[in-house]
Amino acid sequence: MKPLIVSACLLGTACRYDGASKPAAGIITLKDKYNLIPVCPEIMGGLPTPRTPCEIKNGCVFSRDGSDRTAQYLKGADEVLRLARFFGCEAALLKERSPACGSGKIYDGSFSGTLTDGDGICAALLKKHGITVYGESRIDELL
Repeated sequence: MKPLIVSACLLGTACRYDGASKPAAGIITLKDKYNLIPVCPEIMGGLPTPRTPCEIKNGCVFSRDGSDRTAQYLKGADEVLRLARFFGCEAALLKERSPACGSGKIYDGSFSGTLTDGDGICAALLKKHGITVYGESRIDELL
């Protein structure tokens, strides 16, 4: 089976900023085709659960209280890339709109719920290294 990096929250792990999970419909069907490798870049970067929500603004990651969390997000992305390389992953299924995992659309840094074009820190790094990134709305493309 092919290895596939997967956001742990999509598998039901309570690791999101709010301490919850976000299980994705249909994700169980991926187990028959892929060796699922769960990751949470925020936790792997040293952030706690729960944690203050973060968004990207001007290329840096800030929490709602104004703290710069860029270093933790970069560290977490590096750790996910390390695992992807170790397991020989060619693809990743990541949580949409997340400042770490979002691909194509992320929140704009204003904490107003407004989306903008862009990638989360981890998604961008994986893409830079040739790993195809899918959001949970694209699970069917992996089947």
